[in-house]
Amino acid sequence: MDIVGNGFLARSLRPLAGRHPDVVALAAGVSWASGTSEADFAREATLLRDTAKQCLADGRRLLFFSTAATGMYGLAEGPGREDVPVTPCTAYGAHKLGLEELLRDSGADHLILRLGHLVGPGQPDHQLLPSLVRQLREGEVRVHRGAARDLIDVRDVVAVIDRLLGLGLRSGTVNVASGCAMPVTEIVDRLRAGLGLRAAYRFQEAGGQHVISIEKLRALVPYVESLSFGPGYHRRILADFTRTVVPGREAAADVTKGVL
Repeated sequence: MDIVGNGFLARSLRPLAGRHPDVVALAAGVSWASGTSEADFAREATLLRDTAKQCLADGRRLLFFSTAATGMYGLAEGPGREDVPVTPCTAYGAHKLGLEELLRDSGADHLILRLGHLVGPGQPDHQLLPSLVRQLREGEVRVHRGAARDLIDVRDVVAVIDRLLGLGLRSGTVNVASGCAMPVTEIVDRLRAGLGLRAAYRFQEAGGQHVISIEKLRALVPYVESLSFGPGYHRRILADFTRTVVPGREAAADVTKGVL
């Protein structure tokens, strides 16, 4: 596998570098669901177009990483599925869906993976868990009321990718997530307890439950059953994550401050 990129996901994929020689993994581009410019979107589209063109010429498969998060499936009725039309609810989700369509139209062999929220050491600050830790240290956490997020250990993602690529799939889209959405308030409470921090909630009326279907993933990769997805899985990976967090020097805030 040739890996394009040098960020969190690209580094996590390095154990697969000696496997799947027919694959180019495009682990570069936009990974920030908010605050991203049209110029950033355009650069990723150009990179994907150029990489797909080269893969088509070389007869190689392009592994592309999309999103299964709220931006893609937030308006779905029931669990978000790969085999039904979706209406993205953010600019980021619309951008990723547009890139999926660009890749399908390119003629290159490909596999599109819609990812849940990855968890692991060395994540960039803008991703979900590092962002929540920063807010905890600042003393106030902004939470969409009723929001839930699907967390998955990046090491499990890499193991699943290895098995999916081994199937020789030449096209298609697969959700790679745990299939179980954890309330964001529970995520915050576990981070708060694990890190020994106190902070207030500031609730915003823009959230909603969100579940990702992994029915297709389970059918393709029976190994998924061994990962024990569910509430216990989330508690374990959150505990693992908190052990990797470097203690901060910020003062803890009063737990009652600013609660709405």
